[in-house]
Amino acid sequence: MDALDSNPPRMAVVIMGVCGSGKSTIGNLLAKALDCSFLDADDFHPESNKDKMKRGIALSDKDRIPWLEILRSALREHLLSQNIVVLGCSALQKGYREILRSADPDYTQGSSESVVKFVLLDVRAEVIAARLEKRAAEGNHFMPPSLLQSQLDSLQLDPSEGILKVDATQSPNDLVSGIQALIFGQKLDIQDLMYWS
Repeated sequence: MDALDSNPPRMAVVIMGVCGSGKSTIGNLLAKALDCSFLDADDFHPESNKDKMKRGIALSDKDRIPWLEILRSALREHLLSQNIVVLGCSALQKGYREILRSADPDYTQGSSESVVKFVLLDVRAEVIAARLEKRAAEGNHFMPPSLLQSQLDSLQLDPSEGILKVDATQSPNDLVSGIQALIFGQKLDIQDLMYWS
């Protein structure tokens, strides 16, 4: 890709959103397009967190904060190696995103100026609910559809953060192309795909 030919930027792209929004699918595709590592936050959950979610119990901050700190360390390792990395993570609340932003060794707390960038996969609740029902029927994930509302209720967006929102009902390939265009400044016709919060 032309944007990455010479000096690749040091950057972490966090694909965020509620369960069933497509974080793993889009994150994996974006990482392949950028020829970089993809980290799936679900892989970093301890079994105790997964067990709670399987039983339909929403995680508390006591469960989430240590998990986010582990993710921050993983991102920082990539950033210190001057790499691009893509992370798929719910990152629903501003405080959680602050923890992830601080993976940037040069980050100033509260500034939102960081090499850790956030892209929200924005999808209507009924579309996500249908995806989760399908996923549950296939036995492909530990997160039950019953937890969707708690995630929607937890989602906090602050316009000052400059989070990129993406219409995640678009095709995965179009989404990845659009995300690349906005992050790396390429000229693509992406008006229908994205908008800033």
